[in-house]
Formats: sequence, structure tokens, C-alpha cells
Amino acid sequence: MFTELNSILNASPDSFTQGEFILVTDRQSDASFLIHHFLCFYLRARCKVLFLGLVQSLNHYSSVSQRLGVSLAQAKDKGQLIFLEGLKDSLSVLIPQESSKASEAMDFLRDPAAGLRSLYQFVRSRLSGAADGDGGEEWGPPVLLVDDVSVLLSLGVSAGAVLDFSHYCRATVCSRLKGNVVMLTRCDGEEQEDEGDDEGPENLLKGLTHQCSIALHVQGLPTGFCRDIHGQVCARVLCWRQKQTDGQCTPSKLFQYKVHDKGASFFARGTSSAVL
Repeated sequence: MFTELNSILNASPDSFTQGEFILVTDRQSDASFLIHHFLCFYLRARCKVLFLGLVQSLNHYSSVSQRLGVSLAQAKDKGQLIFLEGLKDSLSVLIPQESSKASEAMDFLRDPAAGLRSLYQFVRSRLSGAADGDGGEEWGPPVLLVDDVSVLLSLGVSAGAVLDFSHYCRATVCSRLKGNVVMLTRCDGEEQEDEGDDEGPENLLKGLTHQCSIALHVQGLPTGFCRDIHGQVCARVLCWRQKQTDGQCTPSKLFQYKVHDKGASFFARGTSSAVL
């Protein structure tokens, strides 16, 4: 968990805003470190966490979280963490075997054009009544993490279906259950319009940005490669989500970062001696 990032976002495990939809995006960079941060952050905040891991195995997330001082195995045993291992469950759907039972959440793989109703129903059923923990423990507000939602496009799901899924998740988790949603989506290559392509990643990004309350965009340095600084993050609070009577927008915050083996350092732009 990155304390400097918590300070930038004005949040801590003891005090954070509920009902937020946080969108994490990257372009020609890797924003995975932010997903690991939010996973550890909400587990330490004693939230009930449902993690849709669509691109990595549970062992991968467990290894990174262990370095950050959080045990996913313990969180699972206590019922605090529910992990959907998309890679494993996808094989169970695509290559059925008698010895393994496929998760109903991945039923959309049989007919991607049908949408993500099964995945949404999985989210709703697992997080409804999330305060009731196993062994008599009570958890805080529910949290949905998705890494990463853009991979659904490569599985044949339309961008419209993904946006419908995120909309219903936000309505259920953020509005009804007063929890939070964190989603990662990726855009490869330079920023450009998806000309004539309503199902491309750029249009998915636009739709998700319209839905979210906080957008964290990770990208490389405009000056090119630097050994001491790995990239920069633009943090933006969306105007239409702010509860301000004057209607003014909070300016975007741009800061640079360096990922370490057991954490990350963040710098206000221009404060690092490595790069301006």
C-alpha cells in the first residue's frame, strides 16, 4: 500500500469516501501497481472485496500483496476476499472437463453477444449482504475490483455490453450498497479516435470515464525513458460527480512515480532531480 498515493487522494484505510467509482487507465505503460495498491488498501480497511482477476492468476496477486504486507490467503480463509480466477474458469468453460466445474460467472464465453448478465449476477449475489462475514466477523462496505475490463473486448464482448455491466455494477455497489468500484482498462498505442469503430478500446475508455468519479491515468514520461522515474499519473475528479454547490472543478493532479520491489514513490511534477 502506498502512503504517498493515499495522501494525494486524501484517503486512508481508516477514512475514505464511499460510493466512488475509480477508473484506472494506462497507455504505453503499466498501471497494475495501482490495482495492487487498491487491493491491499481495501483489505486493510476491512472491506468485503470481490476481485475479478481476468488477466492474472491468484498466485500472482498473492505474491505481490505479500510484499506489501497483506496475505490474500488469510483474507480468503476469513471470507473477506472473493477471487474470481478468470483464466482458470475460462478454460473450464471453453474446454469442459468432468473433474472441474465452470463458474457461472463466465457463461458469457459461450455466447459473448449475449452480454455480461451472468457476470453481473455473480457480482450482485456475492456482494449483497457483504457485511455478514464468516465466523461472526463483520466487514465494512463492499468493494469490486476488476483487472482488467478491456480484456473482455478481446473475448468477443461488445463495448456497449461492458459499459452496461459497469453501469449496473456502479448502481448496485456504489449507489445501493454504498461501496466502491475500481476498474482497470487499457488502451494500446497513441491516443486516437476509433474511426468507425464503436467497439474499440478508445470508445470504451470514453464511456467508462463518463461513469467514473475519479480517473487515474498512467502513462510514460513525455520526455522518454528515465531510469529513476517510471512514468506519470494524472489524477482527475470528474466535475459531474462532485458535490459542490459552486459547480467548480478540482484541477487535475499530475505526479510522477517510481515503482520499487516493495512499494512505489510519488513526486509532484518537477520535484524529482531525475526529470523535470
